[in-house]
Amino acid sequence: MHHRHLYSSTPRTARRAVLHAALAVPLALGIAGHAAAQTAATAFPTKTIRFVVPYPPGGPTDLMARMLQPELQSRLGVTVVVDNKGGAGGNTGSAEVAKQAPADGHTLLLAASGPMAVNPSLYASMPFNPLTDLAPVIQLSAFPLVLEVHPSLGVKTFAEFLAMAKAGKPVLNYASAGNGTPQHLAGELFNTTAGVKMGHIPYRGAGPALNDLIGGQVNVMFDIVGSSLPHIQAGKLIPLAVTSTERAKVLPNVPTMAEAGIAGYQITGWHGIAVRAGTPQATIDKLNATVNAIFKEPAFRAKWEAIGTPAVGGTAADFGALIKADAQRLGKLVRDAGVTVD
Repeated sequence: MHHRHLYSSTPRTARRAVLHAALAVPLALGIAGHAAAQTAATAFPTKTIRFVVPYPPGGPTDLMARMLQPELQSRLGVTVVVDNKGGAGGNTGSAEVAKQAPADGHTLLLAASGPMAVNPSLYASMPFNPLTDLAPVIQLSAFPLVLEVHPSLGVKTFAEFLAMAKAGKPVLNYASAGNGTPQHLAGELFNTTAGVKMGHIPYRGAGPALNDLIGGQVNVMFDIVGSSLPHIQAGKLIPLAVTSTERAKVLPNVPTMAEAGIAGYQITGWHGIAVRAGTPQATIDKLNATVNAIFKEPAFRAKWEAIGTPAVGGTAADFGALIKADAQRLGKLVRDAGVTVD
């Protein structure tokens, strides 16, 4: 009995050992795979980062990317290259990141309110879906616009301008950077909320529109504060009101639309960073933390705010909520005003 028990137990022990070893293999592989994924995420970045700007060089969108480029490069320890991919109101470059870039965080999009929130209601078809094809990383800016006029118009206050616009004499036309741009939507929102009927003159970009405003070929424009600030300071343009809920730091004596008597008026152009959907959360978190850290540097904040926008920052969820909210709000404005890209 003793010998039978001794010899019969040996195979069972061996079988248990084999079974335990077999079970340990997938468990070990699972742990190793998880560790590898964590290592890959924490190791980010591992190569050059491409920072896609969906507009041509020049202007505030491009400027922000180029201000961030050396800071990101220094903190992340890899080369960061700004790549301008303009076209179709920002859709071309945005779609490239949304549809073609690897979902690994090494391709960043300078995400603007136009292609992210306005264009889906402006274009008959879109090459990407901003809400599902891209993942928000962080909000960068909240650009107020300023309602400004050429001195030849003969008004110096918002009240004088509103009275002229309501009278319709002379007929007022406002310039914009093109159909569906923040400058255009600001004018349409003003027509609706103030009960006036200004005409719209679309230009191919904010630069040409601003040049004609300064030259007196057109008398009214809603423009990004940072772009117009030097001309306002030089006395070439007269600022009447800003379109944000708070006064612009660089124009402390210019009232908001609400302060000027137009209740419920608010529109800002904003920018942020987005990556292709499916990018690891740890990578998004690292990018978010890096930009927030950059924005906490007093010298950088001062330089950033000099272009007319606060250094916003915040969480990825904050930026995602803004994109969704403005897609609904601005989309409704586009549809109600019958705005098209033509």
